[in-house]
Parts: sequence; structure tokens; C-alpha cells
Amino acid sequence: MTELRGQLQSKLGIGLQLTRLPGGIQTAMFAELKESIIGRKVGNTRVIPVTSKILFVFILIILVSNLASNYINLMFNRTELISQMKDLLGKDLRDIYTFCNNQYEIFQLTRDEKKSLDAIKLKGAAQLKNSRAVVLGVRRDQKYFFTASKMAQVMPFTDRASLDFMEQNRSKGSDEGFLPLKINQHEYFAAYKYNPKWDIYLVRAEEENEFYQKQREIFRNVSIIIGVITFLSAVVGTILLRRILRYVRQLTRSIMRMAETQQLEIVDLKKAPNDDITYLGMAFNSLSSTVNNLITIFRKFANQDIVIKAYRDREVKLEGVQKNLTIMFSDIKSFTFITETLGTDIIRLLNLHYDQAIRQIVEHDGIIGAIIGDALLAVFGALDDVADEAEGSHRNKSLQAVLAGYKMQEVARNLRAEMTAKRDAILKKKGKLTPEEERVYKAVLLEVGVGIDGGEVFYGTLGSHVRMTNTVIGDNVNAASRLEGLTRVYKVPVICSEFVKKDIESSAEAGDADIYFQELDTVQVKGKTTGTHIYWPIPAAEMNAAMEKYLEAFSRGLKLYYKGNWPAAHKEFVRSKLNVARVFEERTYRSKAPAKWNGIWEMKTK
Repeated sequence: MTELRGQLQSKLGIGLQLTRLPGGIQTAMFAELKESIIGRKVGNTRVIPVTSKILFVFILIILVSNLASNYINLMFNRTELISQMKDLLGKDLRDIYTFCNNQYEIFQLTRDEKKSLDAIKLKGAAQLKNSRAVVLGVRRDQKYFFTASKMAQVMPFTDRASLDFMEQNRSKGSDEGFLPLKINQHEYFAAYKYNPKWDIYLVRAEEENEFYQKQREIFRNVSIIIGVITFLSAVVGTILLRRILRYVRQLTRSIMRMAETQQLEIVDLKKAPNDDITYLGMAFNSLSSTVNNLITIFRKFANQDIVIKAYRDREVKLEGVQKNLTIMFSDIKSFTFITETLGTDIIRLLNLHYDQAIRQIVEHDGIIGAIIGDALLAVFGALDDVADEAEGSHRNKSLQAVLAGYKMQEVARNLRAEMTAKRDAILKKKGKLTPEEERVYKAVLLEVGVGIDGGEVFYGTLGSHVRMTNTVIGDNVNAASRLEGLTRVYKVPVICSEFVKKDIESSAEAGDADIYFQELDTVQVKGKTTGTHIYWPIPAAEMNAAMEKYLEAFSRGLKLYYKGNWPAAHKEFVRSKLNVARVFEERTYRSKAPAKWNGIWEMKTK
């Protein structure tokens, strides 16, 4: 028993003395035991371990086969017992028959019937072992001549049918045989013989239940032994099956975890045996690896919101919705010169830039709308339908677009610094650059402009079921492109619309963001009939005392500029040392405001 207890504890992880364990540990152990036996629910379906199914079938087969064998053996033994009982009853009946004849002879001499009956009763009682066995002398009028039994009382003989049966057989010349009897409401198996001297039927009977009791006890004991053996076999079978099929359980748990997390993993098959279960696990790992590679590729070519929809809906539909989004458009300046200079190496340069730039966009909750050579279109706010579990709410889309825009400027600045360091290393080694090397150096000094606008746009999937793409459509998309173009005109890194300014200022994050919006101008871009305020969003990190001074001068000049007082505005622009002030300084130099000036500068080119 101690050994069995140890096996159960080590193999099954079941403590047999759970009362000594804390309640939490008991609960965990029972939960583990329950799951190992009846499995766990996935949705509305319970996944039953194959080990339990095998053990159930195994136990059922053992029980049915052993109990059936035991029962069949019982039936064969019962037949043999009946035969032996007939011999026993016949022998006892012959002895009592002879004794009755002898007592009849004594009676003829003594005429003392009572004494003869007492002797017959004693003789009959001496033959009986079981408590309900009887020896009877039954008269033809259905009354007892004598009864011998260990029972306290033998009820009157009421089985008329049995008496008639004995009478009919005697009339046919057979004065002995076997028959069933009912005595004291119990079923008996009896042997009878007619005694003509006393004119009675001698009956020797055994009660059926009592006669078969030993057999039933044997059957019960054997069944208990079968049950114990089956239980021990089940314990041993559980240990062996859990050992043999341990990787089935490991594989199942891994797949359940993957289904819950929607993430494919590789099942650990270290030290697994070389059987078909391990092969199944290896096949799954191979499939998992292939699918993971495809998902990784899919994520690189598709935006995060499309990936999430594909997981959730199991398909990507050709559909679109109207959404309030922020659009960021960036472009590499002097791209024609760069392309002519670098040739096919332009791909390597672009990938160096985009690798870091796109990472910054994604980190700021943006998605890539399009990559068109030197131009990059990013969309912010498309992921607002996806819960931001890390922070509990969505970050302001316009603020993230501005911050991502400045991160892109930082990426370009770092790339320029890296290229300058390489040029300096060449100069240190060679002393100078060749004209071709100098041209290449200038080509790799990337500068980008960023334009940001937003509003109601149509966002969705376009194309066909053969090939589709995710895109954004709307006037604000074109406006973002135009704003990026204006960065070349106004000499600032990022330009945004009034929509972006208001969206950030109305956000709860506005105070933490600390973005200063410097109005640049009111412009009417080509193709438009109305003027639009444009702004230069400046993060707090970019600000210092000198810059604040120059911005104040520029703002004073801009107010005068709007009012049409260009000479006074010119003086303020001269005081400001900002690059954008040079644009207005040149505009207002020795010039007056045009006739019917409304403060709107009309752009002649895109």
C-alpha cells in the first residue's frame, strides 16, 4: 500500500492525505486531477483526454470480460451443483425411506405411533445442515404426517399443484422424482418418494436461495477481486499511458494555449520517443513554423488593423468606412538628383531610411497607407477600434502624427550624421574626395518634408478578390501632400493644418504634449478657391530662449503682413533669424501689399 501511495503521488501528482494541505493547494490539485480525467472546456465543447477514453474502454472491457467469465463459470458450476444436489437429496431420501419402513415394522409391534414419528423426525433432522432444509411426510389429503426442520415453524402444506403432480406421476407408475416446492413462501428444490406403508409422500427439500448462497458469495468475492485488480490495472495503466502519451497532453495544452492567445508556437519535443505521436508533433511544428513565416510576411505587407480583422473575421473583405483620421505625408527632397547619382543603390539608401522611419510611425500607432518611391503616406487613428490594453485608451491621433513626423526628421538627421562620419573617415585616410565621391556624399544627405492634415476620409480595402490593397481616399490626403510640398517653400520640417492644431489642443494629452503651434501663413494651394491657415508644430524639446524671441518677432511680422503693412512687417521679419522669416523678408522687400489684399497667399504650383 505504501508503494502504491508513492506511485500515485509521484506519477499522478495526487496527494492521498489532502486534509493536511492548505485549501488553495487542494483546490489546485483537484482542478489538475479533474482536468487530467475529464479534460477542459474550450468554448461550449469539453475536450476529453484520449488517455481517459482509452482507460475507460480498457476498464470497461476488463470488467465486462471478467464478470462475464465469472458469471458463465457460475452457470456451469450451478448445473453441476444441481446434479450433485439431486444425488444428495436422493441419497438422503432413500435413507429416510428405509428408516420409515423400519419404524413402520416397529410400530406394528408396539402400536406406539408417536414414538415411531419422533424417531423419524430425529433421523430426518440429523440429515439437515442448512437452516431452511426440510424433511417432510405429506399425506395425500395435503396434511403433514411429520416435519423435520431447523426452522421454528413449518407452515401448512399449501402447494396443491405439487401434490397433484406427485399423485399424477404415481398413477402413471412413477412413485419418485424431483419437483419445485413452495414452503413458508420460499421456493424449494425437492426430491420425493411415495411410502406405501405409511401412505405418505416423503419429501427431502433444500431452499433455493440458501442452496445458492455460497455460490453468490463466491461470485461476489470474485467480483470484488476483479474490481480490485481492475482498479490496480487502471492505476498502472494510467501511469503507463500518461507516460507513453505525455506528449499528446503536452501537444493538446500547447494548441489550446495557442487558440486562446491567437499565436502559433513550437511544441517542445525534447526527449520525445520516436513514435507516431512525436511525428505528429513534428508535423505540427513544421506547419506552425510555415504559418508563422506566412503571418510574419503578411504582417509586413499588411497594416496592423487588417491583420487584426483577418484574425477576428477569418477573412479580409473589399469594403470601406468613413472615419475621422489624421494623414501624414512625407517626401524626400531632391530625389531626382539622388536617383541620378546613386542609380540602383537608391534602393539601399531608401531602405536604410524607411527601416527606421516606418518603425517610428508604427510605434506612434500609425499605419502605412502607401510607399511610393521617395514618398510615404501614413494614417493615424485607424487603430482606434482596437483596444489599447497597455494604456487603457487611445492616444490622440494628430499628436502621434506630429511626434512621428519629428522622429522621421531625427532618423534623417542621424543618417546624415552617419554619412558625414563615413566621409570624414575617407578624408582622414585619403585626404580628399573625388568629384564623384563628393557628388555621392551630397546625394546621401537625405532631407525629408512632412505634411499633416486630417478629417473625414474613406478608409478601406480596394481591388479585387485576386489582389487587394488597403488605402485611404479623401481631400485631406491630397491636402497632406500639398502641405508637405510647402515645407520646401517655408523652410520648416513639418507643416500641419488647422484641423491638426485643434485636434491636439482639444485632447486631454495637449498639456503633456506641450506642442507650440506657430502660424506660418494663409495660403490658397493650386486647385483650391479658399485660403487655409497652415502651422508649424514645434515640440517643447525644439524650443529655447532665442527661438522664442525669433518666433515672437515672426508673429508680429505676420500680423502686420496680414493687415497689408508690408514695410513694417519686413522689419519684424528681418529681426527674426528663422529660415521661414527669410521667405517673408524676400516677399515684402521693397514691396507693398497687392491691391485688394486679403491676407491669402496664392500658390502657383503644387
